[in-house]
Amino acid sequence: MAEKNEQANDADLAKIRERIDEIDERIQALINERARFAQEVGVSKGELAAAVDYYRPEREAEVLRNIQERNEGPIRDQEMLRLFREIMSACLAQQKPLKIGFLGPEGTFTQTAVFKHFGHSVRALPFHTIDEVFHEVESGIADFGVVPIENSTEGSVNNTLDMFLTSPLKIAGEIELRIEQHLLGSMAGLDKIERVCAHEQSLAQCRGWIRENLPQVELIGLSSNAAGARRARDENGTAAIGPDVAADVYDLQVLVSNIEDRADNATRFLVVGRELLAASGNDKTTILVSTSDTAIGAGVLHHLLKPLADHGVSMTRIESRPSRRKNWDYVFFIDLDGHAEESPAAEALVELKERSSLFKVLGAYPRAIG
Repeated sequence: MAEKNEQANDADLAKIRERIDEIDERIQALINERARFAQEVGVSKGELAAAVDYYRPEREAEVLRNIQERNEGPIRDQEMLRLFREIMSACLAQQKPLKIGFLGPEGTFTQTAVFKHFGHSVRALPFHTIDEVFHEVESGIADFGVVPIENSTEGSVNNTLDMFLTSPLKIAGEIELRIEQHLLGSMAGLDKIERVCAHEQSLAQCRGWIRENLPQVELIGLSSNAAGARRARDENGTAAIGPDVAADVYDLQVLVSNIEDRADNATRFLVVGRELLAASGNDKTTILVSTSDTAIGAGVLHHLLKPLADHGVSMTRIESRPSRRKNWDYVFFIDLDGHAEESPAAEALVELKERSSLFKVLGAYPRAIG
């Protein structure tokens, strides 16, 4: 009797596997059909058109939001979005992949942000500084750039803000990345670790776990987690801290996952490009403004921002930075709900511009998804 039940179970399992194989064939055929339509889009732009000529971030954001809304599981939204990002990335890269500049070196969280937003079918170009990322996108060497703008525990990245004072680039997207710190190495066990090398910030974010689990090891602060990963690759007894991508780049094992002390640590990145985007249906706008405080006196900021309140436009973030025009003169970077060319933001910005001595729309772009 037991043997018959086992044979029946084997037969049922064989049918399930056969069904999975049929579904895989259909999925593969549909992906290739999608790719052929993507080719037609490229041809419509001209035989020599590069991927950047027909890549539309606002359209991609709309597609991803639709995927998230209709997802009924059991696959989680985040995983479904990741799968479709990779499909879209592969379809777009059939002729020539997008070139994405990022704040390097390889193996950093910024590179992880690149792959999260654009998929892996892009050419990721690491640069040494944020300034260099901006300049390479401006010159056309890179199609887009990815740079950090703020961390949930450390605050704003001022160098990125300052670049917008002079750069003609526009914000083409945002990426929110949960910072997951992993212990990386090539040793057989934790008892073989003599030292941990990482960026000072990563060491600080994992100090509690290290104190509890590796109390005797030496902690060495370096310029980047990538530098720590290189040492872990080349030195016996050395472990590193960093993201999954660092393990891939430097051929290391993830010894322990998620050793960060705070699970809510996240970094926001900006995608910078050369064009202002059309509306996607769920957008943010970032502006740069300044005014002469001597003309208005006390309450300068309240006077400047009053049109936002009058038109019911929510301000989600504001930062001030020296204007570099004269001493004690400041500019404000402001994130708003809505697209700069749609109501009610459009009307509010017209009035705000009239009150400003300096006004610049830095970008109107889709909200981060997933």
